[in-house]
Amino acid sequence: MTQAADIIFTNGAVHPLTGEETGEPSAEAVAVRDGTVVRVDSTYEVEFLEGVETEVVDLDGRTLLPGFVDAHTHLEMVGRYEQEADLSGVDNPETCLDALAERREETDSGWILGFGYDESNWGGEYLTRDQLDGISTDRPVVAYREDMHLASVNSVVLERYRGEMPDADVRSEGGEPTGVLVEDALEVLWDETRPGPEGMREYLLAAQERAHSLGITAVHEMIRQSPAPRVYRDLDRTGELTLRVRLNYWRDHLDAVLETGLRTNHGSSRVRTGGIKTFIDGSLGGRTAKLSEPYADSPDEDGSWVVEPADVHDLVERVDGAGLQMTMHAIGDEAIEVALDAYEETEGERHRIEHVEVLRDDLIDRLTESDVVASVQPNFLKWAREGGLYGQRLGDTRRRASNPFRTLLDSDVELAFGSDCMPLDPLFGIDEAVNAPEPEQRLSVTEALRAYTSGAAYAGFDEDRMGTIEVGKCADFVVLDGSPWESENIASLDVAMTVVGGEVVHDGRT
Repeated sequence: MTQAADIIFTNGAVHPLTGEETGEPSAEAVAVRDGTVVRVDSTYEVEFLEGVETEVVDLDGRTLLPGFVDAHTHLEMVGRYEQEADLSGVDNPETCLDALAERREETDSGWILGFGYDESNWGGEYLTRDQLDGISTDRPVVAYREDMHLASVNSVVLERYRGEMPDADVRSEGGEPTGVLVEDALEVLWDETRPGPEGMREYLLAAQERAHSLGITAVHEMIRQSPAPRVYRDLDRTGELTLRVRLNYWRDHLDAVLETGLRTNHGSSRVRTGGIKTFIDGSLGGRTAKLSEPYADSPDEDGSWVVEPADVHDLVERVDGAGLQMTMHAIGDEAIEVALDAYEETEGERHRIEHVEVLRDDLIDRLTESDVVASVQPNFLKWAREGGLYGQRLGDTRRRASNPFRTLLDSDVELAFGSDCMPLDPLFGIDEAVNAPEPEQRLSVTEALRAYTSGAAYAGFDEDRMGTIEVGKCADFVVLDGSPWESENIASLDVAMTVVGGEVVHDGRT
C-alpha cells in the first residue's frame, strides 16, 4: 500500500520549471513526505496520497514554483536594516538624517547606525560629516551606502579612528576629511560594531523572517569575521533555522577553514560549507570598481584593487588545490579579466565570479569557454537605466553594455541570480531582468525564474536537491497570488506562502 503524504498542496497552478515552460502550469498539486516531494500531478491523482493525518493545503488557484535560491546574500545586513535605521529607498538626504535622528532617540548610548542609502536617488552627493554632526557631536554616527563599499561618518568617528584608516580610503577636500570612507577604511567600523552571538542571533532571525516573506528558501551567505556561522549552526541544532544556508568564508578565514577540515558541500541539510570569497575590486557607486578605462564622471580615476592581482592568483591556487570552491567579487572589466586569468590556471570546477557587470566581448568569449558561474544581481539594473548611476559613472556606451544577461545566457554561461541584499527581493530582480533597460538583453519570465532557482542551486552544487519541483527533491516552494507570466508588474506580486522541507514557514494568505 502506498504510504500517505504528510502534506498535500492542491488546486494550484504548479510550475516545476523542469522542461519547456510556456507559462501554462503542468500540474495542479504536489505531495510531500518527510520533507521531500513524492508526487507532482493533478489534484485528482495526488489526493490518492491523502491519509488520516495528511494536512491538505488548498492553493485556490495560486501559482506554485520552486523556492527562490538567492546566490549572494549578507543576511546580517538584512537584520541590521530591520533593527537599525533603514535608509533604503530614500529619495532625499533629509529623510536619511531624520531616520538617523530617530534611531538616536531610540538608543541611550553607543553607535548610531543607518544602512542602505543611495545618493543616486537624490542627485549624486554622498552624505557628509557636517550633515552627520547634526545628528550627534558626542556619539559615533555611520550611514552605510547600499553597496557597503562606502560609508559616511561624523566627526566623532574621524577623531577616534582616523589613525587606523588608510589615507587613500578617506575622501578629503582642501585637506580636510569629508566624512566619506571607502573600502578598507570601513574595516575599523565593522570591528567596533560587530555583534556578539546573541546580537547576531537577533539579526539573523529577523532576516530569516524577511527572506521567507519574499519567497526565499535558500541563500548563499558571504561571511567575514562574524559569529554568523556559529549562530546558523546553533539555530540548525535547535530547530529554529528554516532557511537552507550555504556559507562562503572570506579569504582571511582560509587557514581556519583548512585547519578545521571544512570542505565545499560539507554540512547538514540546512547549513553547508560553500567556499572561499574574496574581493578583487570595489563598487561602481564608490568609483572603486577596477576599469580598463577611466570613469566618465571622474577621468582621473579608474578604480582600485582591493586584492592585488598577484595575490589573487596565489589565493586561487591555494583554494583550488584544497578542493574548495572559489568565489570572487569582480565588477569592473579589468578585475573580471584578473579573475578569469586566475581560474584558467586551475583544474577545479564551478568556481564563481560575483557581479560580473562591466564586460567586454573578449571576456564574454572567455566565460563561454570556461565552466565559471556568473553569479549576478539583476536588481542592479535599477542603476543601469538611462540617466541613472551607471550612466554617470560609465558613460552611455558602457552603461548599455553592462549586465548583458541575454548575451551570457545565449553563450551558455552558467547564470545564477542573487540580490546582494540590494534589495533582498527575488521578484524585484526577476522583474528587472525581464524588463532590462536594453531590450536585446531582456530574459523571458521562465529564464529569469530559472536563474533564481535552478541556476542559483547549480552555483551551490545543489541541483540534485533543489531548484525544480521533482520527485525526490526537497519540498521547497514559493506560492504567489498571481502568475509572473501574466503579470505586467512581477515585482508587485504577493508571496502567499513559502514552504521549506514541506513546512509552511511563511503564510501571507488573506
